[in-house]
Amino acid sequence: MLQQDSNDDTEDVALFDAEEETTNRPKKSKIRYEAKHPVASFFHLFFRVSAIIVYLLCELFSSSFIACMVTIILLLSCDFLAVKNVTGRLMVGLRWWNHIDEDGKSHWVFESRKASSQESKTVSEAESRIFWLGLIACPVLWVVFAFSALFSFRVKWLAVVIMGVVLQGANLYGYIRCKVGSRKNLTSMATSYLGKQFLRQTTGDDQPS
Repeated sequence: MLQQDSNDDTEDVALFDAEEETTNRPKKSKIRYEAKHPVASFFHLFFRVSAIIVYLLCELFSSSFIACMVTIILLLSCDFLAVKNVTGRLMVGLRWWNHIDEDGKSHWVFESRKASSQESKTVSEAESRIFWLGLIACPVLWVVFAFSALFSFRVKWLAVVIMGVVLQGANLYGYIRCKVGSRKNLTSMATSYLGKQFLRQTTGDDQPS
């Protein structure tokens, strides 16, 4: 079911409805539901943890700031793409993305897998904890690094740590929107929208000055 946020151009939709057809094949479905995602779990943590380790230790092993900066940015970029497009879908059944319509208007879409009894078995509780732990802890560390670089006057590293905050913070925000949006329904969203419109009418905010 498609759900659109009234505050901005966002949509909350069910994830990959076409995949529901595979539930008609019990043997293959059973294998699929019992399968874990160790590779996805590994890469979910590998790129982001590697970027942090390189940031902390690069000055001990290399005197080249450019080489360290490029390495960290490459790791952060790989992490952003892997988490946004792969690990979120496999480990917790969530995905967010953006598309431009024919009018050139940007739409943010936040997807969540339907909470059916069969599909819920595709998400491992352990993998879900790993996903959210890595998703939340690493951006917090980059925020700490940003304040540390600022107060210690390591100005040349500010661009790097800000890149870490932005890229990993974007994934954190996107998946929080997916998680929160999947619990909403059209009635509550419509009620909220009508309430805001009524408030605007009564306070006269939409009247020209």
